[in-house]
Amino acid sequence: MGKTTYEDLTAKALWVRRTVLEMAVGANSGHITSAYSMTELIVALYYGGILRFDPENVTWPQRDRFLLSKGQGGIGLYPVLADLGFFSLGELENYTGPGSRLGIHLEHSVPGLEAISGSLGHGLPLATGMCEAARLNGAKHLVVCLLGDGELYEGSNWEAATCAGHRGYGNLVCIVDRNGQATLGFSDSIDGPRDGPRLDPVDKKFEAFGFEVRTINGHCFPEIFGALADVRQRSDGRPLAVIARTVKGKAGSLMENRRLWHYRVPQGDDLEKIRAGLRRLTPTGELAGPDGRPEGSDR
Repeated sequence: MGKTTYEDLTAKALWVRRTVLEMAVGANSGHITSAYSMTELIVALYYGGILRFDPENVTWPQRDRFLLSKGQGGIGLYPVLADLGFFSLGELENYTGPGSRLGIHLEHSVPGLEAISGSLGHGLPLATGMCEAARLNGAKHLVVCLLGDGELYEGSNWEAATCAGHRGYGNLVCIVDRNGQATLGFSDSIDGPRDGPRLDPVDKKFEAFGFEVRTINGHCFPEIFGALADVRQRSDGRPLAVIARTVKGKAGSLMENRRLWHYRVPQGDDLEKIRAGLRRLTPTGELAGPDGRPEGSDR
């Protein structure tokens, strides 16, 4: 992680959430809660020294390939790419506006993006193809794919997993944003009643397809780095699946784990409540009190 600290990363995650909210409000469009569930994961990947990239040379052959398969969360990736210099921060102000290249779903024409996304279930198949290309070219870069758990209802992902396990793509990292929500309903009982098709045991399913599997709290920076810090040094030859347990709308006060907010942009009193309620998390993913420590902590 270099000189970047967990405190730096928690501050950056808060900035991302605030920026996402104002982008969505300005455009009256965007899936805020999809962005909030993956915020710590994206921040760790891009600011924590996990991914290799060069904003001044976006086609650098040695770059790692990152695919955001859950394309509706693109509003949460745009601020990071702009902040790192892939394009101007000013472009965020015209999100989905006339002439903007920043749409609700990701387009590969945006600097820093490898492929279009938004048609669910396509990210992991694309990632496996990139792994095969890397093998044929003798390249050593990582291919990292962030999936929404709702995408695991799509058979294309399991076809790709079959291929990845069989071919032994050790450079493939599949991260599952396991927030437990999909259009079909809540899967299992992560933070709500199950009224959708069961997905668990997700970890055993990936293991059966030949993946090494690590399960973490997807809002906890120490756990994220514990799972991803060695990805470039892994030598067992299996693709890696990281099951990141998250909360849809994390830190967004009244939006947390409420399905209706997947489609809605807050206005009026709701907006002011969310703005006021957007508080910094601790590095372990708990809401921080005024002193920066977890709420209710007497330590």
